[in-house]
Amino acid sequence: MRGHRSSEGLFPQPWDGRSKFPHIGEYGFLSDCEANALIAPSGSVEWMCLPRPDSPSVFAKILDRGAGHFRVGPHGVRVPVARRYLPGTLILETTWQTETGWLVVRDAMLMGPWHDLESRSGTHRRTPTDDDAEHILLRTIKCVSGTVDLEVECEPRPDYARAEVDWEYKNSGYSDVVAHVGDATPDLHLRSSLRFGLEGKRATARTRMTQGAEHFVAMSWGSQEPPTTYAEALDAMWRTERFWRDWITQGTFPDHPWRVYLQRSALTLKGLTYSPTGALIAAATTSLPETPGGERNWDYRYAWIRDSTFALWGLYTLGLEREANDFFSFIQDVCRDNRQLQIMYGVGGEETLEEFELPHLSGYEGAQPVRVGNAAYDQRQHDVWGAVLDSVWLHAKSRDQLPESLWPILKRQVEEAMKHWHEPDRGIWEVRGEPQHFTSSKLMCWVAMDRGAKLARLYDEPDYAKAWQKIADEIADDICSKGVDDRGVFTQRYGDPALDASLLLVPLLRFLPSDDPRVRATVLAIADELTEDGLVLRYRTDETDDGLRGEEGSFTICSFWLVSALVEIGEVERARALCERLLGYASSLDLYAEEIEPGSGRHLGNFPQAFTHLALINAVMHVIKAESGEAEKGYFGVVRPH
Repeated sequence: MRGHRSSEGLFPQPWDGRSKFPHIGEYGFLSDCEANALIAPSGSVEWMCLPRPDSPSVFAKILDRGAGHFRVGPHGVRVPVARRYLPGTLILETTWQTETGWLVVRDAMLMGPWHDLESRSGTHRRTPTDDDAEHILLRTIKCVSGTVDLEVECEPRPDYARAEVDWEYKNSGYSDVVAHVGDATPDLHLRSSLRFGLEGKRATARTRMTQGAEHFVAMSWGSQEPPTTYAEALDAMWRTERFWRDWITQGTFPDHPWRVYLQRSALTLKGLTYSPTGALIAAATTSLPETPGGERNWDYRYAWIRDSTFALWGLYTLGLEREANDFFSFIQDVCRDNRQLQIMYGVGGEETLEEFELPHLSGYEGAQPVRVGNAAYDQRQHDVWGAVLDSVWLHAKSRDQLPESLWPILKRQVEEAMKHWHEPDRGIWEVRGEPQHFTSSKLMCWVAMDRGAKLARLYDEPDYAKAWQKIADEIADDICSKGVDDRGVFTQRYGDPALDASLLLVPLLRFLPSDDPRVRATVLAIADELTEDGLVLRYRTDETDDGLRGEEGSFTICSFWLVSALVEIGEVERARALCERLLGYASSLDLYAEEIEPGSGRHLGNFPQAFTHLALINAVMHVIKAESGEAEKGYFGVVRPH
């Protein structure tokens, strides 16, 4: 810890130098592709938003120790002996040892057969599949040895702990209870083989389990009924296990020791999708700090357009075409009707993401403010047109044609890039300081024009192709004359020698050939000068006006980008060594937050982070293909020398 910012919080406690919060990287991640949850090692659900991932929370203990939780575990024991995902699934298994026995708990958000049979879904825009979210969190418990005292505590605190619940028994027994939450969040139905007691705002259950004893607890928030017996619970868990394993089997993964990281990343990305629309959210959480106790705390529960290129590349590379197609359809949706393109959207395509603070919450380890919404949604960031055009290029390239419906969207984005590329903006990192002529923004405008020209040729529009290629060449000349310093290194912004990790995209986006001396100089300068303990920073905070105080950890995305860029310039051994090190920083469940704190290896920022897992896929595949002697066959396009 680098200190603690005092906070009133909901239940203030004296600071004794020890954190009351689990490390960010210790959380387990569950999803049914419509909502998600984070589970602490203690067996407590400490973050869950319903009915969507960007809805108000019902459990938010991760942001304040009094903001709601749902625990299943042994009485008096908070540290398990082992946790793992069942291989190929998002089912979390936790094993506990007490002084008298052993207990195994399995947690899953259930998947079942498509259930909107008599009427159409009110949320789904994508093609229905055979499987659908059940809107049930199921927790099964088995005593495998000795005797264990089990306890269950469910204390929802809806609307980011600003609302209360009213519990009531659903029938004449004790095993069905309902928490009435209010209008903004669906009621929570708790059913179990245990007997619940209602104590104020909390539902609790306890029992002594002996070897072979089995119980379940299910929390539902939709139209589907939760299991009524342990046998039904086991069947539901088996269906969910089969769903995840059938899904991951559709992918194509190399026979390599790093395969497990690719599969876990793919499962995490699937869990971060919102299947009704195809949106891919940046992370499951809000306001987990980039700096311990700091103010760099943002809401990442939205879909960023800039993620699209890497999302499509990663998903297509791993053979997960349905998810890639659904995400592209989401991008196509938000581009329709000649609307001005934003950098991010709500999972339903919402355009307004107004940002506000929640001062009643203490924040993770006192990091304030706690933010909901993201004011960057209306920032001007010129990389967005390139991201969309590259996504269209990847999509069209995979089919060797450009669908008729995409041509108006393509033209609009190319024209916007052509109109604005010479203007300053906020850059890829959404800085809140003054707009600048960021080199990476110019690079993405070049991508927009270059991919637009390629697509025009594919669409048999040679006049557009010629005009757009001319602008692409003009932008490229501008970048190479104003965005390179005396050493031949691409810099963060025009006229300033500051480095920026976003320039690792120069070879990845095929702006210049990998053997160009400026590419090599840039990659090595970032590797040697923009790192701490070998991990890559986005930029030096003392060199960049980002409108905020304090420092930040290394961005894991950028470190994985460096792996890919090192492969591109032929430094394969160095790339492999860095990749192995980065894989070693994975959490015990092979998940990644946004940042890694140099020195300690501690995960920081929102969790789990989609862009990090996308960059991991890119890096791992670069190294594997380089070592196998196979040229990189990504979808980034063909190199044009400048």
